[in-house]
Amino acid sequence: MQETTARVQFDKKYLIALVLPLVIEQVLAVTVGMADMIMVSGAGDTAVSGVSLVNTISNLLIYIFNALATGGAVVAAQALGAKKKKTGQIVANQLVLICLIVSVVISAVCIVFDRAILTLIYGKVEQAVMDQAVTYFFITGFSFPFIAVYDGASSLLRSMGKASISLFVSAIMNGLNILFNAIFVFGYNMGIAGVGYGTLISRVVAGIVVVFILRNEKYDLHIDKYFRFGWDGQIIGKILRIGIPSGIDNGMFQIGKLCVSSLTSTLGTSAIAANAVANSVSTLANIPGATMSLATIPAAAMGLALTTVVGQCVGAGDYQSVKEYSWKLMKWAYVMLWGLNIVIIFMTPTIASWYNLSAEADRLARILIWYHSACCMVMWPAAWTLPSILRAAGDVKFVMVSSIIIMWVFRIGLAYVIGGLMQPMGLGVWGVWIAMTIDWFARCVCNAWRLKSGKWKRGAVI
Repeated sequence: MQETTARVQFDKKYLIALVLPLVIEQVLAVTVGMADMIMVSGAGDTAVSGVSLVNTISNLLIYIFNALATGGAVVAAQALGAKKKKTGQIVANQLVLICLIVSVVISAVCIVFDRAILTLIYGKVEQAVMDQAVTYFFITGFSFPFIAVYDGASSLLRSMGKASISLFVSAIMNGLNILFNAIFVFGYNMGIAGVGYGTLISRVVAGIVVVFILRNEKYDLHIDKYFRFGWDGQIIGKILRIGIPSGIDNGMFQIGKLCVSSLTSTLGTSAIAANAVANSVSTLANIPGATMSLATIPAAAMGLALTTVVGQCVGAGDYQSVKEYSWKLMKWAYVMLWGLNIVIIFMTPTIASWYNLSAEADRLARILIWYHSACCMVMWPAAWTLPSILRAAGDVKFVMVSSIIIMWVFRIGLAYVIGGLMQPMGLGVWGVWIAMTIDWFARCVCNAWRLKSGKWKRGAVI
């Protein structure tokens, strides 16, 4: 695509209206995940560990759904930037359709083969942990089609700059999750099953609500009000051109996390529980940039905002605006990330105490949270938010290849060397997290080089 002289303008008010709801939405998502852990922690370390093991697999699947949503969001945003509203409407229909088809197949496999899947990945865990995990996995497996459709429809709302509507639906979903968790866990003493049912009900409601909102024809991106999605191979091809590499990237990353989680599962129940708590907190801290963690929330949210802003600029052929808005939003990510992680560092003892862990698991959790927050403030946006710029421009193959290589060499390879082989030296789960942050540093270097090269400008799909 050739650069144009027409400039795409997003004033400060628009950017704040886009970013702020995204940050709040990500905070809600992560805090509800923490609430799940806190509520089930009353049943002991085995229940916490069971939820953690299943969530690692569920996240793999949800990131696949997110990849499809990202593909649709990029194509839709570029269509809006190019002033092709009819194309954007076709994208909306096809995205919801493909999300539904893929998720129903995945859901059926997980429900039928729940124990076999968990045994294949976590065969060495204690039987009590496995039983808890099977219960939670079976129940939440029914929710996958609804969370997939919710992700796809929400990405379309964000592509239009309607992040406040996405936040509204997210608030409903997360509010219902907490409400039903409280009812089932504390009211009916259902333990891990109660947490599963709370998740299922909240996702069903969210998926239905966001689809009916997207039927409104006043939106530039809307679906057919009678659900006549049809089949447009060309548009689906464009969605998959972005979505498949993103899905492979996200899927391989989650497989890598499963490999590391499998290693962690051999380090004892205290290590599993501490790792679960640190992960749930780290998920809240990262949200403003890309991948989510408590410590990275501002960076995860900013990654979503960049998809909308950069996608529209690329669709219009305005690469100067890509540079200007990317720099501005990256600065916002760093500022918010610093503020959030400083708070987390000081609140770590209090946060860890919420989970009712054993003394050893509590000690490990505190160390991991402190370490993660300190590293996040330096590396997370460059490692995880910056690739959103490349993806929104269509440069997904480079992001996929570089991410997979870095993950297998550093996150997985070093985790087994530092965390596994050096376990007798006292590193254990601590070594796993050291390997993770070395992975981040490698991503920072690789992403910065690609952006500076300018080669990412050749990937527009509209």
